[in-house]
Amino acid sequence: MAAKTYPLLPVEEAAALILQHTAPLGTERVRASEAYGRVLARELRAPIPMPPFDASTVDGYAVLSTDSSPRRQVLAVITAGRPVATPVAAGTAVRIMTGGPLPPGADAVIMQEYTRQEDGTVVLQRAVRAGENVNPRGADIAEGQVVLTPGTPLGPAELGLLASLGVTEVEVYRRPRVAVLSTGDEIVEAEQEVPYGAIRDSNRPSLMAAVREAGGEPLSLGIARDDEDVQRRLIRQGLEQADVLLTSGGVSVGTRDLIKPLLEELGTVYIGQVALKPGKPLTFARVGERLAFGLPGNPVSSLVSFEVFVRPALRKLQGHARLHRPTVEVVLEHDVRKTPDRTEYQRAIVTYHPDGTLRARTTGSQASSRLLSMVGANALLHVPPGQGVLPAGTRTRALLVGELLTA
Repeated sequence: MAAKTYPLLPVEEAAALILQHTAPLGTERVRASEAYGRVLARELRAPIPMPPFDASTVDGYAVLSTDSSPRRQVLAVITAGRPVATPVAAGTAVRIMTGGPLPPGADAVIMQEYTRQEDGTVVLQRAVRAGENVNPRGADIAEGQVVLTPGTPLGPAELGLLASLGVTEVEVYRRPRVAVLSTGDEIVEAEQEVPYGAIRDSNRPSLMAAVREAGGEPLSLGIARDDEDVQRRLIRQGLEQADVLLTSGGVSVGTRDLIKPLLEELGTVYIGQVALKPGKPLTFARVGERLAFGLPGNPVSSLVSFEVFVRPALRKLQGHARLHRPTVEVVLEHDVRKTPDRTEYQRAIVTYHPDGTLRARTTGSQASSRLLSMVGANALLHVPPGQGVLPAGTRTRALLVGELLTA
């Protein structure tokens, strides 16, 4: 099988084209307790005010602010969760703890530090103004107020907010199911003995982990030999079972590179090569409503292509408003050689220094087969195409893919 000839697209144009053909998946309702990491699909309004009652913000005494008498009879004690119905009037007070609901009649709380107790009474050592040390009903959140908007990822704070409002179910975007297939006669499983000339499959485990990190649900299709019928069958299986198909290998121009012509047979191929190093032979297609990515076979090329092109698409499928990882300006700690005709993403370590700068150094040899160059890297260093080198001290961009380090 022979693939068509495709133009060499700039990285930015290819990334934009992929997102043009990507839309959020359908929605589903899930229990809030199981919604961590999901993306909210529908606006959420508060069903109740917060706090639901006038609450004390300190330990002290609930009093009537217009009462000028310094001595008050203590009628009861209120702790959080244990209100009392005893009304406060002139000459009286109720002992109250932080978070406790104000008793009827009280409109202020005086801190216990400004009082003293004498034989069942409390003596106020200063005047109290109305509303002092009181968190009014609805002051934090008004009933009906929009508290979460579509596209919000649900993390610890959001899930805590839902619990405080009594919201037990939420509508979220569905997670994309992603079928992952490795191709090549030279590939064997990690647990197998490796014949001479063969290599263990590292792409599928790393891509499945990358899919999980991006919020998707990976499905392994195993290894497909360089056989047209075998690859066609597994590609169809992946497209039937998943929303996205990821293949690695078989996307170049060799006689046994079958992914492009098979995707042309089954759907529409929009991208056949990209001006990226590593990752030039990236393929992107649609088969009906399914997305298909043919990633290069070299391990680093596969992961870099995933970061630049696949991960943003997976996030868009989940309804995320922010699709891309943060991009920061960094200062090079050493010379970096350019590639004449392609944008390069070099694996790098970015460190924050006390002078406020972010400094970057690469992880050594940038060979696309050297997976070790990705280990420990927290950034992909953007090196524009051109001749010569970017000298040490040059400012350039870096895509943060890991935790920022501190010098």
